Amino acid sequence: MPTGDFVQEGAPVTEAGAEALLRGICFKTGPPSTVGVELEWFVHELHLPELPVEPARLEAAMAALRALPLLSALTVEPGGQLELSSLPAPSLTECVDSVSTDLDAVRAVLRSRDLGLTGIGTDPWHPPKRLLREPRYDAMEAYLDRAGPAGRAMMCSSASVQVCLDAGHEEPGPLGYGRRWLLAHLLGAVLSAAFANSPFHQRRRTGWRSTRQALWTEIEPGRSFAPPLDAEPRGAWTERVLDAPVMCVRGGTDAPWDVPEGLSFRSWIRSGAPRPPTRGDLDYHLTTLFPPVRPRGHLELRMIDAQPGDHGWIVPLAVTTALFDDPAAAEIAYRTVKPLAETAGLLPAPRNPLWINAARYGLADAELRSAAETCFDAALDALPRLGASTAVQCAVAAFTERYVVHGRCPADDLLDPAHGKDIRI
Repeated sequence: MPTGDFVQEGAPVTEAGAEALLRGICFKTGPPSTVGVELEWFVHELHLPELPVEPARLEAAMAALRALPLLSALTVEPGGQLELSSLPAPSLTECVDSVSTDLDAVRAVLRSRDLGLTGIGTDPWHPPKRLLREPRYDAMEAYLDRAGPAGRAMMCSSASVQVCLDAGHEEPGPLGYGRRWLLAHLLGAVLSAAFANSPFHQRRRTGWRSTRQALWTEIEPGRSFAPPLDAEPRGAWTERVLDAPVMCVRGGTDAPWDVPEGLSFRSWIRSGAPRPPTRGDLDYHLTTLFPPVRPRGHLELRMIDAQPGDHGWIVPLAVTTALFDDPAAAEIAYRTVKPLAETAGLLPAPRNPLWINAARYGLADAELRSAAETCFDAALDALPRLGASTAVQCAVAAFTERYVVHGRCPADDLLDPAHGKDIRI
């Protein structure tokens, strides 16, 4: 693979070099052996969560959190959401344990400042308001606003559980990267439905179980849609990246970033204007693409809403890991979700009928409910083989009994008047 153009971050990138790089770095194959998770949370007033946190209080709290000796990376999203990103862990158990320890420390600091964390897919109370003032977020907001309000809501008013798994073997089979890529885009709709948890936005019912996922259907297709699934994954993703519009051209320190119109990365390479793109520009461009499954060497599954409760995030992490990394469960999951491709049709996720049904109806959709029942049962069988703790197995079993077997999802609790007081809409 030619790599000479990419030795240094500032070196100009060629079209052939960009294609070679993307094919080499986006699907790193080998035996699935690590798992990670990225958790986003809304920070709120501990006793009155519907009140906005003053920016100065939030900034002081984040400064205190950054002083903690966390194993996870701690970052702040544009709307003030807190994100914890785990290191790649050699097992599900180690991932759960390390992130749980970090969350305990984070919550203790926040409680001492009368602040807490809310796990929900979209902010149910407040309109999008960007708190971070940096050139890249100025540029991102300007770019996304061209297509309507969904992009700004995605930036500032959404939160998720993102599960990160190895791409898989080079060879075909249940754990092969081609199978896992397709599985992610079909099972992803089932996961979106089962864990839908965002039926409110700006103090109103939206008509969606996952308003967060609905926002993704309204963002520019070249940025948020999956590439064609009937093509070889590396080639399809490479084409998508190079033909996707450039969100912004990075400027110097504290200088405004240019926000071009109608400029793909491929055309930027060919024209060399406003300046020749570099390896660093390509790396940054990759971070501005938001498909439901993003290949970053590993597979980043981005379709799951943030979950309620202190430990609700563990269930989607455990279920997803089991259905991908246990060979028997992966085979069952693939056979179960493969027929869903007929419902999905030819449109890409997340705008095809399968994904729309998942976001709008959750597991009230009979087809998704049936698939979820089979997949959750397979995950429960697989978790002991993966060495999952009794607590994790019990959490998955409890979620299955409370939601899946009844065709419900966490959003249904919020829509139920008996539970509505939990978020004080």
